[in-house]
Amino acid sequence: MEEKISRRPHRLELSNRARGSVTGIQDVVSFDENQLILDTDMGLLTIKGKGLHVSRLTLEKGEVDLEGTIDSLAYSAGDGGRKAGESLLGRLFR
Repeated sequence: MEEKISRRPHRLELSNRARGSVTGIQDVVSFDENQLILDTDMGLLTIKGKGLHVSRLTLEKGEVDLEGTIDSLAYSAGDGGRKAGESLLGRLFR
């Protein structure tokens, strides 16, 4: 039986390279103060910067808000080393 994947609208908003909002998030692949990798409906999104802080994360709605100095945003295809069905917490507590 095929699993149905519902796509949410994917939106990226950036204000003054200091605050950002992303929708259409499936999972957080990795996060530290210099890099945030998000699995989105449109592929992996890598956000690089300094002093990055996630101010709000709602995976049920697929939304994340972040703050800090944002230097670059890059999309790529692939799963980023993520196994199917494995969440961030699942990877942390292996």
